[in-house]
Amino acid sequence: MRILQIATLFSPDGAYGGPTRVAVNQCRALRARGHDVILAGGAEGYATRPTDVDGVPARLYPARRVLPGAGFAGLAAPGILRLLARARAEFDVVHVHLARDLITLPALRLAQVTGMPTVAQTHGMIDRSENPLAAPLDRTLTGPALRAAGAVLHLTDTERRDLAAAIPGELAFLEMPNGVPEPRTGVRAAMPPEVLFLARLHERKRPELFVDIARELAATGADAVFTVAGPDGGRRSAVVAAAGSVVRVEGAVDPQEVSDRLARASVYVLPSVDEPYPMAVLEAMAVGRPVVITESCGLAPVVRAGGCGIVVDESREGLRAGVTAMLRDPAVATAMGARGAIIARERFGMVTIAERLEAIYDRVRDAQTDESVVRR
Repeated sequence: MRILQIATLFSPDGAYGGPTRVAVNQCRALRARGHDVILAGGAEGYATRPTDVDGVPARLYPARRVLPGAGFAGLAAPGILRLLARARAEFDVVHVHLARDLITLPALRLAQVTGMPTVAQTHGMIDRSENPLAAPLDRTLTGPALRAAGAVLHLTDTERRDLAAAIPGELAFLEMPNGVPEPRTGVRAAMPPEVLFLARLHERKRPELFVDIARELAATGADAVFTVAGPDGGRRSAVVAAAGSVVRVEGAVDPQEVSDRLARASVYVLPSVDEPYPMAVLEAMAVGRPVVITESCGLAPVVRAGGCGIVVDESREGLRAGVTAMLRDPAVATAMGARGAIIARERFGMVTIAERLEAIYDRVRDAQTDESVVRR
């Protein structure tokens, strides 16, 4: 099958985070099963734009910030539209990792207008919004694009409800979890134990709360190293100021090196609130590292049921207690990590994900063909 996947932004520091990693993982898994897969998206930060991403052939186009101050939502990449305008005969299906932005929304809509079978995957990024631009955007682009998609992939029941509340009308919902590749072996956790925050330094991720807890634990004599890593999402200066000499602050991690970086840690902590389905948590589980996450994380039921980490409330006290418990009993933490690796392999392995995508693509393509026959 000839497949085009589109995501918003590719950059050396992996600033766009999970949706881009999901797209790359899916494309690699589909290519391993013999499909012809192309990855497309906006690009910034490269000296020379790459022609492949982690082994996946890529067509990347300059990303332009057409709405200053709007973050990723203000990006556009007109080159993708030119690709789609001439690609009707080149691909059997177009799979768009969709957000309210000016890259993926116009791309999905153009693919539909030109008659291409489409799949939309929203990654928890589309829900009810108080942003004054959301309502007109949803009327003109988001709503029509999602209603016309042959499949709308959601991560959890919560995301499905949020989408249904935000976008009226009938959507072709199908559940699709994120998957995680088999990690490279041989990377061992450092000593003394390292407690790692690895995510975009953005307000929702609450990196400063992690720093505060780390400083408190260090002051009580905790035998651990505390590290913050990830691309800047607007909070790096505040994190550096709060960290002082107690907490190490690293920069962005190359997306291809995230798995190894997680493996060098002993515990992974993500204090985020309302995180839909964080890839870094799955990647930490895959390399056998226990996790500390909050109740509102989309993976909380998996972590709690599988005993592969600690799920806490969103308070400072809850997060501190979770990290303290991990450091107090390394044997229990190690056992949690081992269970996480099994769950990641058996439930979130990329072979399973690729098989599900194949079935979805076949269904969407066949439905589009049948519809075209009826129209004739």
